[in-house]
Amino acid sequence: MPKIRFIDQGIEVEVPLGTTVLAAAQKAHAPEGSACGGVCACSTCHVYVEKGAELLSDAEEAEEDILDKAFDVRMSSRLGCQSKIVKEGVVEVRISDESLDAYYNEHPGEPRPG
Repeated sequence: MPKIRFIDQGIEVEVPLGTTVLAAAQKAHAPEGSACGGVCACSTCHVYVEKGAELLSDAEEAEEDILDKAFDVRMSSRLGCQSKIVKEGVVEVRISDESLDAYYNEHPGEPRPG
């Protein structure tokens, strides 16, 4: 089964093929934002794919349009809600500051590390 590693949180989770990075984060209780509920209408699930980008679905135009509005976009930027795991292997991601801020705003009772 494919694995997703959330590098900065030290969290790793196995998920079935077809799972999005956001769904993996939710399964693993990783702090990835999802203000729109994962329907590609915001950029709060913004992550940086450090390893395994070739194991993910290609970015479509709608995702690229939303990323145009995101903060600190890099070549490795993806929206977690749109990045589906389509091949076996390990995907390593860093959750963007934008996404971390959104997560802790969405979960005010959860203590923020650091």
